[in-house]
Order: sequence, then C-alpha cells, then structure tokens
Amino acid sequence: MSGHAIGGVRNLLRLEGLCVLAVALYAYGHAGYGWGLFAMCFFLPDLSFAGYLGGARLGAATYNAAHSYLGAIACLAIGMHFAVPAVVGAGLVWIAHIGFDRALGYGLKYASGFHHTHLGRIGRGPAA
Repeated sequence: MSGHAIGGVRNLLRLEGLCVLAVALYAYGHAGYGWGLFAMCFFLPDLSFAGYLGGARLGAATYNAAHSYLGAIACLAIGMHFAVPAVVGAGLVWIAHIGFDRALGYGLKYASGFHHTHLGRIGRGPAA
C-alpha cells in the first residue's frame, strides 16, 4: 500500500472537498456575512506553511493542524453554541478553505516532506 489515496478513491475525496466548499460558501452567503472579509481570511490557514521553516516534521504538524476539519468544525460548533456570529463565520471560511484545498488535491501532509499527502504527491519533480 502506498500511503495515499489513488484512482477512484482519490477522485471521491476530491469531490467531497468540492461539496464541502460549496456547502460552506452557501452557508456563509445565506448567513449574510461579508464577502470582502471572506476574501481577506480565506487563505489564512496557509500561514501554517511557516512551520516548514522548522523542518518537515514541524511543518507537517502545523499544516495538518490548520488543514484538518477537526479545528474548523470545532470553531463552527463553538460559535453556534455560544451564538457568536464572528466565530461561526470564521468556522465557515476555514471549512471552505479546507474543502477548496481538498478539491484541488492538496491533502494532509506526511512528515516525509511537503509534497507527500494523503491524496497523493503534489508538485513537480519525480515521484518518490
């Protein structure tokens, strides 16, 4: 086994990401949040790339923390539970970002390097 999704399973996971993105966008728009704020915050989870300055293991850990649905759904649930619209909006933007990344084929990272993800290898260069 290769350690990443291939073929139809990979395509299904990418389609799931697209569906998550679509639902998060719909919910965000339906709630009446501003699209300017959405645009400003959409790529904030990618600041986690900075973890790679400390090496592949730290980079994978910080990237995965920012690109796992666990934190994003927790943010959304906390915002809904405590009726804090800004936190709900942040959770929806975060979920949309993850769905967008998954739809493009960017998966959670392995500590072996940035290019090795659960959805397969990304980027240029020879496969490992």
